[in-house]
Amino acid sequence: MSLALAAGTFTTSAAQAELRTGPAVATDSAVYVERSGSAASRRLEPASRLARGDRVVTIVTWVRAAGTGGFVITNPVPTTLAYQQSAEDMQEVSVDGGRSWGRIGALRIGNRLATPEDVTHVRWRIPPQSAARGRGQITYSGIVR
Repeated sequence: MSLALAAGTFTTSAAQAELRTGPAVATDSAVYVERSGSAASRRLEPASRLARGDRVVTIVTWVRAAGTGGFVITNPVPTTLAYQQSAEDMQEVSVDGGRSWGRIGALRIGNRLATPEDVTHVRWRIPPQSAARGRGQITYSGIVR
């Protein structure tokens, strides 16, 4: 990248530019509702309408357009959804609107341990080796309040 300045030309490397702007990552989310089939099967359907008690699965798809190294994806959990779990073990959660982060079982609200239903945000740290693939998906489930 080269910028023309009044006193000359300033050149930065792609790595330096990324430090200022961060990696270029696009995300998209899709919500599915889990429906019971036979006694041993369940299926996911696009969530066109949800009712209290429905179990939903949110799939976050990410695509990395540029950059190197790992990155972080943060997703707010809708207030109408009680977080249950993530399919990945690399998630961190917040129970205070994203101010502090940790794992369920370690976070507290007042004098009690936080529960999955207290989660307000979910955050995944995508490591460099996963980011190098250029795309991926992360999922988490919840129950409609």
